[in-house]
Amino acid sequence: QVHLVESGGGLVQAGGSLRLSCAASGRTFSSYSLGWFRQAPGKEREFVAIIMWSGGTAYYADSVKGRFTISRDNAKNAVYLQMNNLKPEDTAVYYCAAKSTSSYSPFVNSNQYDYWGQGTQVTVSS
Repeated sequence: QVHLVESGGGLVQAGGSLRLSCAASGRTFSSYSLGWFRQAPGKEREFVAIIMWSGGTAYYADSVKGRFTISRDNAKNAVYLQMNNLKPEDTAVYYCAAKSTSSYSPFVNSNQYDYWGQGTQVTVSS
């Protein structure tokens, strides 16, 4: 069982930066691949980024590549999403998710994940 709690959301102007954090419980944190998803009003939840259980490989949605960076700290049971050069279209509720796996597959579908946080709102003003 893994319990996830996101933080770090807020209101920022276009071009600004935010760093989201996701704190996780559970003693086998290092065996989970961790993803960030987002959901804007009226839209489906979409993949943003994933970092593998091994910590060495990350994948990003094309829409955030070069602007967002996902990282993890297994000692702190935490995963982060550094978001730079934010755009109004990045406005959404951001969720972290965990998938128990030993695979190196980039899980991009939300239904592939085992655990979810409650979400944190990110609003980017133009």
